[in-house]
Amino acid sequence: MYAIVESGGKQFRVEPGKVFFTERVVGKGEGEEVKLDKVLMVKTDDGKVLVGKPYLENVEIKGTIVEHGRARKVIVGKFRPRKNYRRIKGHRQWYTAIKVEEIQVK
Repeated sequence: MYAIVESGGKQFRVEPGKVFFTERVVGKGEGEEVKLDKVLMVKTDDGKVLVGKPYLENVEIKGTIVEHGRARKVIVGKFRPRKNYRRIKGHRQWYTAIKVEEIQVK
């Protein structure tokens, strides 16, 4: 069984027992339970596919926050030839790792 959920403006394929990385979830600590309510699609174990318009109302996905962290640094550089102009800037994006506990179809 798997589901397609929307979190942080992006879509993820999630399965029970798997961990996925999304944009930072503010207000929740590590070990706390979260509910993912923006479910776009679910495929059950017997092959039945449920598609929402845009979201499914009768599906509930429960997960646990594993960690909050920051991704690897992305280096951005500006350069102008022959003018001795070079600027380098780094960025590290915050993320939240969520482990999916169960997918319930009501």
